[in-house]
Amino acid sequence: MKVLNLQCSQAHGFEGWFGSEEDFQAQLARGLVECPLCGDAQVSKLPSAPRLNFGAPAPAAAPVARQEVISAPNAQLQAAWMHMVKQVMANTEDVGERFAEEARKIHYGETEERGIRGQASREETESLLEEGIAVLPLPIPKGLKGPLQ
Repeated sequence: MKVLNLQCSQAHGFEGWFGSEEDFQAQLARGLVECPLCGDAQVSKLPSAPRLNFGAPAPAAAPVARQEVISAPNAQLQAAWMHMVKQVMANTEDVGERFAEEARKIHYGETEERGIRGQASREETESLLEEGIAVLPLPIPKGLKGPLQ
């Protein structure tokens, strides 16, 4: 199993596990490798050192500081973003393409107030904001939209 350090065009760092280099290249060519944070399929492999196991472990030496592929603040920001997205998904109803319609019904008291999420075009979003309806675009990574393995 090859563990690769990957990065999307938005500079989000993540790890990918593949059976071989050929497996990685084949999945990349078919558009199956994407950033778990933003869904970007423009993924590149970052340089990484292989780990080779030659038998018995060497005597314990003083730990060497490992240089992270992504900086700690960036990693912390990504983790906080994913936590927030998971919270929103757990506490809202997915109304899909009916988002603008449902948001208006809630705002004008035509239906019960509840947390909703869904899809709206830029024009629909701008129209909702002009009407005084608070909405927030929230990109949800594709990996969180379906069942997780």
